[in-house]
Amino acid sequence: MTVFEYLDFFAAAYGIRSRARDRVIKDVLELTDMTMRSGSLIQGLSRGMQQRVSLARVLVNDPDLLLLDEPASGLDPRARIELMDILRALQAMGKTIFISSHILSELAELCDSVTIIDRGAIKYSGAMDSLLEDRRPLVTYLVRLAAPPEHAATVLQAIPGVSNVEPVPGKPEFQVTMERTDTHAGGLLRGMLAQELIVVACTPSQRHLNQAFMDLTEGGVS
Repeated sequence: MTVFEYLDFFAAAYGIRSRARDRVIKDVLELTDMTMRSGSLIQGLSRGMQQRVSLARVLVNDPDLLLLDEPASGLDPRARIELMDILRALQAMGKTIFISSHILSELAELCDSVTIIDRGAIKYSGAMDSLLEDRRPLVTYLVRLAAPPEHAATVLQAIPGVSNVEPVPGKPEFQVTMERTDTHAGGLLRGMLAQELIVVACTPSQRHLNQAFMDLTEGGVS
């Protein structure tokens, strides 16, 4: 079957009338960037394009909820990035998307909330930001400076509350660790500006989803 024939079949199965099917198929092909492939045989498409066709198929009846199982499995890097962009577009349209996946890095940047299941038990279910929040008594910031002076590390170390400064090799960046207080971020910024350092970025560190997953789950096979 061609891409168009495939989508037309499923649109008909959903009860969409013939006159409306052409418009619906045109819309989902545009959304998945497959318009130029509407006449192509599905069996001749790459894995990434076949995934797009599958996504277009589940969109022909305009569902509010999508359940996707390993949608990026087996895709090359470009196809994976493009698929994530499509999912973000669907999210912006108000669709609710459930994704089951083992590619944690993609879930971290795509999902609002997450559930981690280990050996049949839910270990965490809630907001992604809460899971990744670093709750240790010390907080680390990645500070990027414009044309930092040679003694920048010493200047940063002298800011009240700072306990450690580690330069990032080859970059005008520093990992600044300080005591966690209600005003720790403001104190760091005020201290840097008072020393006339030109701050390009000051980003608090977060746990990676990989680390959070490892902390919540057990190793080995039962």
